[in-house]
Amino acid sequence: MIGKLNHVGVATPSIDESVKMYRDLLGATSITDKWAMPEQGVWVCFVNLPNSQIELIEPYGEKSPIHGFLAKNPKGGQHHICFEVENIYEARDALVAKGATVLGEPRIGAHGTLIIFVHPKDMGGMLVELMETPKDAHH
Repeated sequence: MIGKLNHVGVATPSIDESVKMYRDLLGATSITDKWAMPEQGVWVCFVNLPNSQIELIEPYGEKSPIHGFLAKNPKGGQHHICFEVENIYEARDALVAKGATVLGEPRIGAHGTLIIFVHPKDMGGMLVELMETPKDAHH
């Protein structure tokens, strides 16, 4: 079921400040513009790496699910890890059949493809995102 690592999601109180760190301190040279995903309650930006991406996520609006994470981790930090799967519905059904808790229904994520999240209690304490393998290149 599990495919390649697509990205590591990093919550941040400021994408602009985080971009400076990845660019100026770590030397990242390929960083997307920030864009809003109001339906997910986040601003998003990707730091493109040779083998993966860092997804920077900042709260968008008062009901953003990232607020709770940042309340516990004011400077931000690793929020989730994302793996690709060929078929999100098959992956979801297989996980549920094995007793895992899938959070919500499949929905469109930042790469324009279907995603789901699996509860940390079933994933060794880490929030795991599964996304259908994008048919096109990354953003």
